Amino acid sequence: MGQVPSPPTTFPGRPAGSPGGDFFPSRGDFSFPFGPSPLGERRLRAEFPRLGAPCEAGSPPPRPPLIAGLPRGSAASATAALVVLAVVPGSRSRARRKMMKMLPFFQSGPIGIRNGSAGCIKVNGQLENPATSVAEQVPACPGPSGDEIWSRNQEKMSERPEAAGRTSRASSITSTGSCTSAGDGLEKGKKGIKGMFTTAFKKMIKTRTPSIKQIMDLLEKHKLCDAALLLIALEKSISSKSEEGLSTRQQDIESISEILKHKVFSILKDSVLLARTNPELLQQAVEVLKEQEKEDQNCLSENSPDQNLQFRPRKWKELWMATVKESVETRMKDTSHTPRTENLSSVGQNLLHMGKTMKEDLTVVAKCIRQLYPPEFNVFGTYAELYHHHFASEAKKAAESQLEDKDVYLLLSWVHNIYPKDMRKDPVLAEELEKVKLGSLLPSSLSKELERKYLESEEATIKNSLNKCLEKEIERWKEDKEPEKLNGHFQSELLAIFVIQSIYNGHKRAKEISAALGDELSLRLSRELAALLRSYKDAFEDFKEKGKKHRHYRPILIANINNCGNFRDYAEKNMAEKDDNKDRILSTLGDIETSGYDVLLQQLFVQLKPIYKKFTENKWDCSNKIMNEIIKTASNHISELRTLKDPFYNVVVEKIHVRLVRDYIVRLLKRKVSLKSAAQQQNLAQSISKNAAELEDFCTKNGSQATWLNSALPKLAEIIRLQDIGAIKIEVATLATAYPDIRRRHLEAFLYIKANLSRGELRSILGYLADSTVSTPPSNPLFSSINLS
Repeated sequence: MGQVPSPPTTFPGRPAGSPGGDFFPSRGDFSFPFGPSPLGERRLRAEFPRLGAPCEAGSPPPRPPLIAGLPRGSAASATAALVVLAVVPGSRSRARRKMMKMLPFFQSGPIGIRNGSAGCIKVNGQLENPATSVAEQVPACPGPSGDEIWSRNQEKMSERPEAAGRTSRASSITSTGSCTSAGDGLEKGKKGIKGMFTTAFKKMIKTRTPSIKQIMDLLEKHKLCDAALLLIALEKSISSKSEEGLSTRQQDIESISEILKHKVFSILKDSVLLARTNPELLQQAVEVLKEQEKEDQNCLSENSPDQNLQFRPRKWKELWMATVKESVETRMKDTSHTPRTENLSSVGQNLLHMGKTMKEDLTVVAKCIRQLYPPEFNVFGTYAELYHHHFASEAKKAAESQLEDKDVYLLLSWVHNIYPKDMRKDPVLAEELEKVKLGSLLPSSLSKELERKYLESEEATIKNSLNKCLEKEIERWKEDKEPEKLNGHFQSELLAIFVIQSIYNGHKRAKEISAALGDELSLRLSRELAALLRSYKDAFEDFKEKGKKHRHYRPILIANINNCGNFRDYAEKNMAEKDDNKDRILSTLGDIETSGYDVLLQQLFVQLKPIYKKFTENKWDCSNKIMNEIIKTASNHISELRTLKDPFYNVVVEKIHVRLVRDYIVRLLKRKVSLKSAAQQQNLAQSISKNAAELEDFCTKNGSQATWLNSALPKLAEIIRLQDIGAIKIEVATLATAYPDIRRRHLEAFLYIKANLSRGELRSILGYLADSTVSTPPSNPLFSSINLS
């Protein structure tokens, strides 16, 4: 601090022209306060004649005017005495320092005990009248008023470069988060008498009641912390005032409090923005809020008589809650800062805006705002609940309105997927949101109703699309155009591709909302698929009967058989085994495929029938030539069937293989040939074996996998060749094991060829077979399809 300005050298009551000089005695005369020298005593009495006047019994001696209003023995009284000594003109620095060391109020005053002044304590103990303070023995001098002292002090502070550097803000926020006056602690650590004078002087100033003008000046400069502290001090000072003029002061306080409140809450309302653009201003506002809440709590907890309760509690925390709510609602309603998204309705755009705003704002709260408040404010939880409440309220309004189908989907996506998964699982927010337990955007009953609407709408939409697609497919069959080929196979995949894609996408969309909703829609759509394929089957049968004259009749049949493979793959891979619709779908597809096979093979089998008759007609003479003709005819048809996809081609080739073997057996059971000699029987057996080998080779080369047929004709040939009854019985048993659908009637017709068997031997051989039907048909029937006339 700079030198304290000296007051005038002329004191009240002192005649002009009286002996001048310093107030303090010369170095040699210094013995005050224990016993002033005659010169010092005369000067003292001349300056303060009332000090020598007798006092009433028990009453304290008179006090200088400057400290008369302060309580006796108080720290403020001692400080004031110190100031009086400091401002006396002409004092000598050494005498002042010696004087200050001797002042006993240094031991208990606001300055405290100086290092090296422990000896003063002993001296103080020697005072005969401890009730009489040293300040009462020091003459007062006229000085500036309190307002002038305040102004000068501020001017001196501002003139000092180091002071200006330390007080760049009128209010500072301590590391503990509380407001402190700009001058507090400024001179801490300063040594020397000037530093102690400055500290004492400032503490004396702080005891003064602040003025309205001072507070208003601070508010205009946005020094909110200092303004709040002075306002609190002004509120407390009201309790010591008389009733006169009290109402006016209360009105002033209330008015300025409203101004402060308006400024603070205007800042707090924009917390989310200011946290990124002007965090210092936001921090000041929060500190003022904390101080107000602290004063409310102190007032309510202490409830002492000197507390002025007409201003408390101000309930700023409740106002803060309302302000945060208003801020949240304003930001959630303001869609201007969210870019418009094409193809989104107003409902969808609003959902997008609210979700985006909530996530971004809560991130700012978690990173920048929450730390400014004490834990009891529960800042993050408060913001989160308010954002959630507004979002849920708007979602409920939307759900109860007449929504379009796409808006129903969007709302359910937010309720079940985006809100709980994307927002709540955000790395920054997840932990804090887990503590808040916000719940769902929609009540369970309303969510279920919305799901029902969505499922019904989605099912109806997809069903309508599938039926239209089937109608277009049927129209293409009537066109005079051969189906396209892909990799050498006729195809008509537009129906299958569109149907499967529609079902898959519908299930996927529903599953993105929730797994349960996806499963429910999948079940509904599988039912629709089963119904569609029944319609498809009916249309196919109709074309099969009425379209025989179509130029591309057979290619269209092949294309539709190939088309069944796409539906079959989808059903087998994507439908649950417990789904009854899966069995219905696969059964319908099998019917379509079988019906197509029958038409494709019908012409072949018609052509083979007269060729097979040649075996019995010629009694197996030239059997090799007949077999070659059979193979050539079958080969011509198989080349056309290669336009089927591999799984279906293999099935068709197996059907041809079965038919070739079966028709050969039928010729053997016709009872047209009866051979008595063993040689004749061996020749026939040899021809059958050779024909069987040629059939097996042909069918295998063309892709038949029906290996179970390969042993049928050789075993029959072996029974014909054998002449021993026991050996024949063993071979019959082996044949019955391989082909369990063979019956007694089949074997009896076959043994007609062996005319050398007696009736007893025939009955013995037939006894190995039971002439009864099996309860269930075998998986690979051969003899059961042969009817004997």
